[in-house]
Amino acid sequence: MSNRFLRRLPIVSTFLFLPAMAATPAGQAESTTKTVPAPILFQPEHAWPSGGDSAPAFTPDGKTVFFTHRDSVVTIMMATLHDGVWSQPQVASFSGKWRDIEPAMAPDGSYLVFISNRPATLGGAPLTGYFGGRSQPGAGGNIWRVDRKGSGWGEPVRLPDMINSSSAIYSPAVAGDGSIYFNQPDPVTKKSHVYRAQATSHGFEAPVALSISDGTHPGYDVAVAPDESFLVFSANRAPAAKDQSLLFVAFNRNGKWTEPQALDPHLEGLEARLSPDLKTLYFSANDTSGAKTHGRIFQVPLHAYIPPH
Repeated sequence: MSNRFLRRLPIVSTFLFLPAMAATPAGQAESTTKTVPAPILFQPEHAWPSGGDSAPAFTPDGKTVFFTHRDSVVTIMMATLHDGVWSQPQVASFSGKWRDIEPAMAPDGSYLVFISNRPATLGGAPLTGYFGGRSQPGAGGNIWRVDRKGSGWGEPVRLPDMINSSSAIYSPAVAGDGSIYFNQPDPVTKKSHVYRAQATSHGFEAPVALSISDGTHPGYDVAVAPDESFLVFSANRAPAAKDQSLLFVAFNRNGKWTEPQALDPHLEGLEARLSPDLKTLYFSANDTSGAKTHGRIFQVPLHAYIPPH
């Protein structure tokens, strides 16, 4: 989880083609010859209730989406697509009581994982977390898993302590082999650090910190390709301005991650998600088109912002 305060973004809700912009040392923008589609609001957001939305997790057929909704309460909601029209969202069957956020779908759709402040032990208190540079009572996070059961969903199960080693585990992502990515505060600097836990036939190996973040250069909100050939994440690191989270990409080259690159052109946003067909990148950013500013789900064509790999 990153700082959950999004800056006012220069994003429009209509489909435009814009020149790519490169930051100069003076902070001005310099056009390049590259043109890309500007971000657009995820279509059902125009009709969905007010409040903040983020982290859309789609079933493999793209016809059901789970996402975080923040209003008077924070919960996971779901909506379905019928004849080209998205339904009004409803609270997911496994959510609604606790502070459940950041759903991430397994690529085969057999289960999803999410973050919750649910007590680690029966009868315990809601978890206290850490983000934004301070302790967050009641806003802690552990990863929970809920399996698909026929046309519905089962009961959530907390992942083992090897994964949930603290109460500040956030932003999970699932690879095709079941390996889990997530972020938690670095033990020394307290800045968000991205980890990966290899799935095994008996559970998981111990999480390993990824080179894309090192505790000094933070990283958070990872979205990973099913084959783990690339990942997208947010970070407040160069060329980002102070208190700005840009989206970055890194590629897997022979088992090692490349140096992260800011998307070209730069996109400011959080909680990236990939569509099941890997054609669309979703992320959360401020929508300023209405009377109130809310974090909403935007989308761009993935190929336009990420170089071939």
